[in-house]
Amino acid sequence: MKFKNPQSLEFIAKLIGAKYIGSPNFKITGINEIHVVEKGDIVFVDHPKYYDKALNSKATTVLINKEVACPEGKALLISDDPFRDFNMITQFFNPFKSASSAIAKTAVIGAETIIQPNVFIGNEVKIGKNCVIHPNVCLYDGIEIGNYVTIHAGSILGADAFYYKNRAETGYDKLISCGSIKIEDHVDIGALCTIDKGVSGITTIGEGSKLDNQVHVGHDTIIGKRCLIASQTGIAGCVVIGDKVTIWGQVGTTSGIHIGAGAIILGQTGVTKSVEGGKTYFGTPIGESREKLKELAYLRGLMKASK
Repeated sequence: MKFKNPQSLEFIAKLIGAKYIGSPNFKITGINEIHVVEKGDIVFVDHPKYYDKALNSKATTVLINKEVACPEGKALLISDDPFRDFNMITQFFNPFKSASSAIAKTAVIGAETIIQPNVFIGNEVKIGKNCVIHPNVCLYDGIEIGNYVTIHAGSILGADAFYYKNRAETGYDKLISCGSIKIEDHVDIGALCTIDKGVSGITTIGEGSKLDNQVHVGHDTIIGKRCLIASQTGIAGCVVIGDKVTIWGQVGTTSGIHIGAGAIILGQTGVTKSVEGGKTYFGTPIGESREKLKELAYLRGLMKASK
């Protein structure tokens, strides 16, 4: 998430009640989660395992729970609870805005676009031309939809990321999502699909991609152009899917992986790791289809031999 105007390190430190290391006027332009940070961003880290990753990331301000050496050209915010304070910054710069109508006055809808009854369109949503939005679709605030897009009945775009911190005394604490969704041109989204907005970045469905009914896409995931994704597929957060990937029904993925361009994932596969493009995959744990089928044939032979 980018701020409307740059902020100073001193201002952010006062906002969250944190000590800072760096120039009081050090410029901060936004906040982002580690997967999508850029120069000018704040990133938070609260576990020693990830200190180096955060300190060496593109982020120029690190919100951290230990006083460490500050890398050259960067600044630190020292907090006893970076997760809490990251949420505080999000809420200050991106407060929740309640709806006052089914279609917000700030929504922009392109020429020849058809909006069917009982559709909800939130604040500052942008919809291109020649789209069809079917009944009972819900579009949360800030979503951007291209031209010639079809979204079928009951689909929900923009729910919060499934991102929680387990606190021993109080249970699960949610990281507040402040990202968005971008749907590019000529995308079809089936009925009852759910696409979560980014934690701080943008969940993206590439041009010409087609989603069947009941597909879930997690936060900050990027789906390439002209992909085909069949029903009951669940894609976790922060997944990158290359162009022209085909994913058949009831596939599930783990988070943070990459599926290469042109890959084919056969039905009911568990994508437990990143895979190269241009190949066909099957099974759990995932493997190349031919090899997996050979393994199954070998196991059948062993079973027959043991009888």
